[in-house]
Amino acid sequence: MNIKEQIEALREELRQHNYNYYTLDNPTISDYEFDMKLKDLQELEAKHPEFYDANSPTLRVGGEVTKNFETIVHENRMYSLDNSYSKEDLLDWEKRIKKLVDGDIQYTCELKYDGASISLTYENGELLRAVTRGDGFQGDNVTTNIKTIKTVPLKLKGNYPEKFDIRGEIVLPFEGFNKMNEERIAAGEEPYRNPRNTASGSLKLQDSAETAKRPLECLLYSIEGRNTGIETQFENLEKARAWGFKVPSDAKLSNSIDEVLEFVNYWDTARHDLPYETDGVVIKVNSLYQQQELGYTAKAPRWAMAYKFKAEQVSTKLNSISYQVGRTGAITPVANLEPVELAGTIVKRASLHNADQIEKLDIRVNDEVFVEKGGEIIPKIIAVDLSKRPEDSEPTQYITHCPECKTELVRTEGDAKHYCPNYNGCNPQVIGRIQHYISRKAMDIEGLGGETVALLVNARLISNYSDLYELKKEDVLPLERMAEKSADNLIAGIEASKQIPFERVLYAIGIRFVGETVAKKLAKHYKSIDALSFASIEDLISVDEIGEKIAESVVEFFSSKENYEVVNRLKSFGVQLELSAEVLANQTNKLEGSVFVVSGVFTQVSRNELKKLIEDNGGKVSSSISSKTSYLVAGDKMGPSKRAKAESLSIAIITEQDFLNMII
Repeated sequence: MNIKEQIEALREELRQHNYNYYTLDNPTISDYEFDMKLKDLQELEAKHPEFYDANSPTLRVGGEVTKNFETIVHENRMYSLDNSYSKEDLLDWEKRIKKLVDGDIQYTCELKYDGASISLTYENGELLRAVTRGDGFQGDNVTTNIKTIKTVPLKLKGNYPEKFDIRGEIVLPFEGFNKMNEERIAAGEEPYRNPRNTASGSLKLQDSAETAKRPLECLLYSIEGRNTGIETQFENLEKARAWGFKVPSDAKLSNSIDEVLEFVNYWDTARHDLPYETDGVVIKVNSLYQQQELGYTAKAPRWAMAYKFKAEQVSTKLNSISYQVGRTGAITPVANLEPVELAGTIVKRASLHNADQIEKLDIRVNDEVFVEKGGEIIPKIIAVDLSKRPEDSEPTQYITHCPECKTELVRTEGDAKHYCPNYNGCNPQVIGRIQHYISRKAMDIEGLGGETVALLVNARLISNYSDLYELKKEDVLPLERMAEKSADNLIAGIEASKQIPFERVLYAIGIRFVGETVAKKLAKHYKSIDALSFASIEDLISVDEIGEKIAESVVEFFSSKENYEVVNRLKSFGVQLELSAEVLANQTNKLEGSVFVVSGVFTQVSRNELKKLIEDNGGKVSSSISSKTSYLVAGDKMGPSKRAKAESLSIAIITEQDFLNMII
C-alpha cells in the first residue's frame, strides 16, 4: 500500500468510527485508539501536503481563523414557519390545504428542536459549504466552524444525488451545556444563559478551534434539490439517515389531525426527558408532490405548520412603562420589569402593544404581572395579579405627546396605535427610516449598521437616506470606532447599493404598508418610480392585491414635498428607480387579464418557472379554481377534482405546451 492509499484508508476508517460514535451512538473502538489513528493521519498529512483533502477527519479539530464571514445567497430560500397553538388552529390549516390539493393527506410529525438553523450544501458526496439562515434569502458562510461538528458528515455514504442542500438545526445538548457552564463558573466567568443562544454564537466564533471545543450537534430534517428521486418527507428523513446524517428518530406518520395531536400531547410531556431543547412540533404534508401543489405564501410554506408547546409563564413586578417611537412614527408602550428568568433567558422588558391593550388588562405601574413568551420568542404580559395590587394604585394614563420630540400624538379612527406626526423632525423616525433603507432585505449596504446610522444622524452628517450618497471618507473617519478600512468599506458599500434593483429600492424607501411582496407587485406594474408617483388611489386599487389602505399610503407618500425631493435626489445619484432593460425585455402583456391555475408535474419547465412566465407576461397565478379562472394548466398527476371543477365552470384546460405556445 503506497502513502496515498494509506492516507485514504485511514481517512475512511476514521470517518466510519466517527459515524459509529456520534451518529449511531455505538462506538467500536476506544477513544484512545481513535486518537492514535487520528494522530497517525495528522503526521502523514503533514509530511505529504500534496494529498490535502478539505474534508479530511483531521480538520475536525479546527484551527482556521475567519475574520469576516462571507455572505452567501441561498440557492433555495429558507422560509420561516407559520405557528399554531390549538387544535382549532390545526383544523383551520387542514381545511385550507384540503381546498387546494386532491386526495388523502398524510402528515409527517417531527419535533421542533430549538437551535441555530443551518443549510449544508453537498456536491458529489462532499460538504461544499455551510450557510446560516440569515434573513432566509442569504446568510453567513460558516463552513470552517461547521466542519468541526462531529455529526456533520464531511463525506456521504451510499447512493446520494449529485448536488443538494440539507437543512437542520445546530443544537447544544443539555449535558454539554451544563459541563461548559461548570467550567466557566470554576474559572470565575459568567455562565451561558441557554443552549440555543450559545449554539448560535458558536457558529460565528472567529477561531474554529474554539468551536471544536463545544459539544455541538447537527440534527437534519429537510432535503432541497432537483432530481433527488424522493417522493415524501418521511422518505427525506430515511434517505438522509442512510447517507450518514444524524436525523432524530422521533418522526411519525399521521393520517389525521387527531393523530397529530396525539403526537403533540405525548411530546409536550416527554420532551422534558430529551437531551436537547425543543419548543414544539412541526407538521408537514408528507407528499412532496402535494407540497408543490400547495406552494408558499410570501413568508412560509402552506404545507407546514409549527405547533408550539404551551409557553412558560412567570410573574414579576412592573416597575415602569416607557414609550418607543418607530420609523413610521408609531408609538409602542414597553413594560420595564423586575428581571426574571423565563424559558432560559432573563426578561427585563415586554411589549404592551398599544393603549387598548393597557386599558383591556388594566395594567398599572407596581402591579405584579404574569409574563410569557409568545411563540417562545417575544415576552408579553398576559394578565395582572389583582390580589397583589397596591391600595394606592392609579390607572395608567397613556401619553399624549411624543416622548422624543414632544409633538402631540395623533390616532386615526380604526387604528390601534398612536402616532407622532413630526415625520422629518423626530429623531427616532429619521434614524429608523435610514436603518430600514440600509437593511439586508432592502439596500443591504455592507459596512453600514444601525449603530453607525444613529452616529451619522446625531453628528448631523445625514438627515435622510439620500444624504448617504454624499458622504465622503473624511466625513465618517471621526466617528466612534471607525477605522480607515471600515470607512473605505462603508463608502464602497453605499456606492455598490446603486446597483440594487428597483423593487428592493421601492421597499427600502419605507412607504407605509409596502412590504417586500407589495413592492415587487408595484414595481412590476408601474415599472418606474415616476409612473408610480403619478398614480391615483383608483389606479392603485386596480393593481392585483393592492387594497385601499396601501393605495392611500402610496399617494400620501408622494404628495409630501420632502419625500418627492428625497426620491429625486436618489435618482440624481444613480439609484435604480425603474426596472432594468434586462427585466423589461423579459416582460410582455400577452397574458394581461388572464388568471391561471397551475396543477400537476411538468417536463419542459419547473412549476415555479411556469408561474414566473405567467407573471412576466402580465398574467396572474391563482392557487384555486374559481369562476374568475381563465385557464387551468394541467400537468401529469393532476388531481381529478381540479379537472372536474374546471369542467363544471367551463374553464379552458390547457397543456404545458399549449401554454408555452401562448407566450411565443
